[in-house]
Amino acid sequence: MADRIAAAFAAARAQGCAALMPYMMGGFPDHETSLAIADAYADAGADLVELGIPYSDPLADGPVIHAAATRALAAGATLDSALTICERLASRVPVVAMTYANMALARGPERFARALADAGAAGAIVPDLPPEEGGDVAAALRAAGLALVPLVAPTTDPERRARLCAAAEGFVYLVSDTRTTGEREALPSGLADLVEATRAESPVPVAVGFGIGTPEQVAAVGAIADGVIVGSRLVRAVDEAGGRDAATAAVAGFIGEARQAIAAAGRAVQ
Repeated sequence: MADRIAAAFAAARAQGCAALMPYMMGGFPDHETSLAIADAYADAGADLVELGIPYSDPLADGPVIHAAATRALAAGATLDSALTICERLASRVPVVAMTYANMALARGPERFARALADAGAAGAIVPDLPPEEGGDVAAALRAAGLALVPLVAPTTDPERRARLCAAAEGFVYLVSDTRTTGEREALPSGLADLVEATRAESPVPVAVGFGIGTPEQVAAVGAIADGVIVGSRLVRAVDEAGGRDAATAAVAGFIGEARQAIAAAGRAVQ
């Protein structure tokens, strides 16, 4: 299943562009609408999807995604219900679950990994699980055929970054700046240098997330990285849409614009 991640990045590279990985919150604003949004992501041309598992204390997430998680939980979302969305998506595109350590540890690493694998996930992102403390979870995911995707930030020590990259599975998630998720008016200065350094150290693709909220920003990141992750912008679109049809139209429209921008910009790196 982790091989699907590599195949998705390779397919985008063969087309001369970066892979587009939109994020969605499972169960937001409700389960049925979330299923429709998942279909819209695949229909609009997502190369991979990052699926957020609702959690009550999402420390890496800004107010938009945090509020979406809270609303999803209030609507009855659980890990298992979110994984039904994963199962629906995984038949069409690779899915990487974005979750938190407590959810893996509460269920037990082996049961957690098996649940993700049974739902067709290709990997997992666990931002509050340091590699030094995540050996059991990483081993369970690996045994189930899933990748545990590492995160690298601008504040990551170069030696630590090199270690993380050397052991990376699936792809490296490069956090664009030190703040939580959310839209930004401009991309951080120095991002291109950080991407270049990370790509030089990583045997797997490097995808950039946090703060990417316009097609122009998508294109700029796509020119320097292997993948582009867009989250808060799409979650906000769902929140503001006011209904299922409007929500699916809004996310499909943005993903379509982002894909066009990526294709037009091409890639400055190979």
